[in-house]
Amino acid sequence: MARKVRLGMIGIGAFANTHLKGALQCENAELVALADADETRLHQYDDKYHLGHLDHYTNYHDMLARDDIEGVIVVTNDQSHRQPTVDALMAGKHVLCEKPMALSMDDCRAMIEAEKKSGKKLMVGQIGRYTTSFNDAIRLIEDGEIGEIFFVESEYAHDYSQIPGSTGWRKTPERHAIIGGGCHAVDLLRRIAGNPTEISAFANHKVLTDWPVDDCTVAIMKFPNNVIGKVFCSIGCKRSYTMRTCVYGTKGTLIFNSSSIEMYKDHFTDSPLYDKLYGNKAQHTVKIPVPTGHNDHNTKGEIGDFCDSIINDTSFPCTGIEGAVTAYACMAIVESARTGEKVIMNYDFM
Repeated sequence: MARKVRLGMIGIGAFANTHLKGALQCENAELVALADADETRLHQYDDKYHLGHLDHYTNYHDMLARDDIEGVIVVTNDQSHRQPTVDALMAGKHVLCEKPMALSMDDCRAMIEAEKKSGKKLMVGQIGRYTTSFNDAIRLIEDGEIGEIFFVESEYAHDYSQIPGSTGWRKTPERHAIIGGGCHAVDLLRRIAGNPTEISAFANHKVLTDWPVDDCTVAIMKFPNNVIGKVFCSIGCKRSYTMRTCVYGTKGTLIFNSSSIEMYKDHFTDSPLYDKLYGNKAQHTVKIPVPTGHNDHNTKGEIGDFCDSIINDTSFPCTGIEGAVTAYACMAIVESARTGEKVIMNYDFM
């Protein structure tokens, strides 16, 4: 029988729904325990996912004391990732911590230090790293399909007014939207263009006026190799959720989101059929749909990768350092928008 990693989960709020589903679907995972300080919330998914047989704890330290649990998934609110992550690592458990890694660099550093001291693995759940279309687009870029990149942009547009947490943990002064949600777009551009070297940002606050943070932010970034980038983040916009991303290269352009990819190229055929179909239309104006799987919150893949890394002692895409760098870039955006000054990035923070 294939080995399975016995897992516990800390934090069983609304956001844990996809993590529970992903853990239960993984062939290499066995979810055995849940922990949440709110006993009512602790049991809210028992019937939906048939979790009544699992052990339930209102004090996660009791769960961490179990020798038979190898890994822990931390799905607490963004403000409280640090302590359960540090406690789990120091209890000898590998940890998958939901994004963003933390809301301060002090917290990020404490989590990485606990990883080093414990010798256990810390993975940050930047779920976009398991989105099929994002990964397909990155492969096309790496294969040279659109030439050398010169501009990248991504957006995180999501109306927060009616989603879970809009009256609680999402709506707090320390949880800036660009850190809590916009980190998806920042992390994606980092994967494509590298770590930004400088950031200038602007923000306003016109829609969710009763929220304590800006609801619209635009960041202009400079990346290595003189690549320019932009991130747009809005949590008050009136539209469906999107992470529309554009990558411009010297030979073509990719436009993609979590469910589709369009590619435009300067030249893709010399066939006379092209003239018959499109006349004298320039080839770069004709889009090429790229088939891709649709799985924008692939927690099964994420948790499966986490468990595989424990079983085979392998690496995974988003380490603690990677999660911290994305958080740092987001915090730099907040700082630039607040001060009106450009932030020169310094990655010697660990």
